Amino acid sequence: MPSAATYIAVDWGTTNRRAALIGDDGVVLDGFSDDRGVLSLSRNDYPGEFAAIRGRLGNRPIVAAGMIGSNRGWRDVPYVDVPADLDTLARGAWRDEAHAVTILPGVAQRHPRADVMRGEEVQVVGAVAVGVARAEADGAALFCQPGTHNKWIDVAGDRITGFATTMTGELFALLRRHGTLAGMLDAPVTDGPAFREGLARARSEAGLATALFGVRAGVLLGTVAPADAASFASGLLIGADVAGRAPGGRVHLLGNGPLVDLYAAAIGENGAEVVPLDGTHAFAAGLRLLWEKTR
Repeated sequence: MPSAATYIAVDWGTTNRRAALIGDDGVVLDGFSDDRGVLSLSRNDYPGEFAAIRGRLGNRPIVAAGMIGSNRGWRDVPYVDVPADLDTLARGAWRDEAHAVTILPGVAQRHPRADVMRGEEVQVVGAVAVGVARAEADGAALFCQPGTHNKWIDVAGDRITGFATTMTGELFALLRRHGTLAGMLDAPVTDGPAFREGLARARSEAGLATALFGVRAGVLLGTVAPADAASFASGLLIGADVAGRAPGGRVHLLGNGPLVDLYAAAIGENGAEVVPLDGTHAFAAGLRLLWEKTR
C-alpha cells in the first residue's frame, strides 16, 4: 500500500532551503531545494512562503529546523542547552497554529566556550536514534558536519553533550576574495598532491597564519604551482581544523559532496576511522522522530 503523506519537512538555512513531503512510514515522497534562505526573506514573507511550499508539495503541516528559528528568521525560538536529546528538542519546539507550522529549537553551549547551532542537531539525533552511529566502548561518539561553519559534535548515549564550530569554510572564502591571497585561490580544490601536502604541513607546522603566507611565497618563488595554490591552502585550513579535533579514534562524517570528501581524506590522514553517514537520511530520520513527539 502506498505511503500516505503526513507532513512537510523543511531544512531552512541561511542561504538555501530543502523541503520534503514525508510519508507515514518516513519515506520522502517528493521534495525540492532552492535559494530561498532566511537572508533573502523578511519576516512578513513567511506566510506566503508556507503557502508556496504547500502549493508544490500539498496541504500538510510543516515542521522546520534551522535558521528559520533564529533572530534572522521568522520566529526567534529559544535555544535548548546541552545536554540535549530528542525529548529536549521536542519540548523546546514552537508551534504556530494559524499556519500549522512547527519550528524546532537550536542547541546552545554556554560553558566552557559559548557556541550555538540550528539544524545540525537534527541530523545527529536522527543518526543516533536509528542506530547508524557506531559509538566507542564508553558510549561516546564524535560527529563532523562539514560546511561553511564546520561542526564537531560530541555525543554520549543519545545526548548531545557538547560541540565546537569552526569557521574553516568561511575563512577560505574570505581568503579567496580579500587580502594577499586574493586572485591566487581561484582554481578548484581537489584531493590531490597539493591538498595532501597542505594536510601534512598543517600537522607539522605550529602556526596556521604563517603556513598560509607560505602559499603566496610558494607561488612567487615557484615552489607552489599557481593551479595548486587553492588546494594547498584548503589542505592547510582543513588540516588544522581536523588536527584540533580528530587525533584518532572514530569520526562520524555527516553529509555529501566534495567538501565532505575532503574532510574524509583529512580525517583519514590524521589517523582516525571515518564512518560516512548520509546527512539527508539522518535529517529525515531526526525530523520524523521530532514530528512524532511534537504532534
